[in-house]
Amino acid sequence: MTDAPNGAQALIRTLVGAGVDVCFANPGTSEMHFVAALDDVPEMRGVLTLFEGVATGAADGYARMAGRPAATLLHLGPGLGNALANLHNARRGRAPQVVVVGDHARGHKRLDAPLESDIDALAGSVSTWVRRSLTAEDVGADAAEAVAAAARGGVATLVLPADVSWEEGASVAAPRPLRPAPQVAGAVVDEVAAVLGRGEPTVLLVGGDVVASEEGLLAAGQVAAGTGARLLAETFPARTVRGAGLPDVGRLPYPPEMAIAALAGTAHVVLVGAASPVHFFAYPGVPGTPVPDGCAVHVLAEPGEDGVAALRALADAVAPAAEPVLLEAGRPELPTGALTPRSLAAVLGALLPERAVVVDEALTSGVGLAELTSGAPRHDWLALTGGAIGDGLPMAVGAAVACPDRPVVAVQADGSAMYTPQALWTMARERLDVTVVVCDNGSYAILEHELARVGASGGGERAGRLLDLSGPGLDFVALATGMGVPATRATSAEELADQLRAALAEPGPHLVDAVLPGRH
Repeated sequence: MTDAPNGAQALIRTLVGAGVDVCFANPGTSEMHFVAALDDVPEMRGVLTLFEGVATGAADGYARMAGRPAATLLHLGPGLGNALANLHNARRGRAPQVVVVGDHARGHKRLDAPLESDIDALAGSVSTWVRRSLTAEDVGADAAEAVAAAARGGVATLVLPADVSWEEGASVAAPRPLRPAPQVAGAVVDEVAAVLGRGEPTVLLVGGDVVASEEGLLAAGQVAAGTGARLLAETFPARTVRGAGLPDVGRLPYPPEMAIAALAGTAHVVLVGAASPVHFFAYPGVPGTPVPDGCAVHVLAEPGEDGVAALRALADAVAPAAEPVLLEAGRPELPTGALTPRSLAAVLGALLPERAVVVDEALTSGVGLAELTSGAPRHDWLALTGGAIGDGLPMAVGAAVACPDRPVVAVQADGSAMYTPQALWTMARERLDVTVVVCDNGSYAILEHELARVGASGGGERAGRLLDLSGPGLDFVALATGMGVPATRATSAEELADQLRAALAEPGPHLVDAVLPGRH
């Protein structure tokens, strides 16, 4: 690198110096100097994706498993627009990500070129921090600020004009000090301890850093064991540590009628790293939240605060001698016969490798998954935090890049798999150890449930055509092999077990198309 680096070189050097050494990219003309600078900064790993939503979804999965941000490189406003859905999921999961968006050269913007758009407005819809580098001299400092902002648990977007990227005279900036998570005041712990001391029906609703760590789960289990409070996790935690030797923490159900039933009779809900629950959508005659009328909601730790330390303090106050109830090691027997969502879950529970990372976008086909994998060897579970489908396959890419020594298992609904199938190509190119199990029921089954749940009239043939995936059916074996991923099709529980066992035993990516009832 020259003594007077250009803006792109200074940007990448600053990112690497701050610990951001992976960039998931879908670049265009405005970003070519960034691309060229990768040869000057070999410490930065560039990973090509064939769609911007794959890049941002991969950075999401990477951040959840690595505990630090990756960068993404996007092309102008349209590229950022293609990336927004999975940036939404990252924002909802507080996953750190540094988004670099190339823009037109400063003098070119006034010409209103065909790709000109309001990048800053687009970025603001999903970012906690947005900045535009106005000169090459600004780039290093701006990049360092972006990493610090992302590390606080959000999406930080840096807009880089093309001429700022190519101009020389930039300088590399030192990393900014990272702020530790805010601590919960002792008075708040005392208030919650007093609530638990009343002996009234209480739910401890946990999320964030609590469910992502063994220490947090054990502290939550200690509080529950000592006070009789029920433990529940938020519906879609970003990352959960699970398996034998940990407390069994069920998740608040997604369907509103089930969530309402789960909290019925509760007098107090204590939030630890989780937001107060609401239903994803409004339904006729259904309240917007499952929290019962008259139930008091108390906040021990806001998302982003140190919930683990708060729970440890709470456990010392209300249950100093209590021992959490822990799951014993246990696996379901391998099922035989018809392949159903539950038998699929049993196969996964029986064969899930130790230290696996499970990426769950099974949606309606996930019946029994949590139950039948709960006693498996210790593993991590990544969920669809923001509800924008199409994050599963990209997250698996990012998790595998972050944890190359761990097997990644992506349990993927068929409809949402088609939002970002390009992730399969990146798995093949990077030789990532990802096993994808497609839950192939040939429909948008979740929307079939929602059609009835919202009380929409009709549901006839024309409406049905917008919810099924037949005519023609999707061929996931052909799709995967066409992108370089070996693939097989299973139509029985025995076939799924054999194919999954073989896929897990062989390094590199594989796909198993699990054909479920309803597949045409």
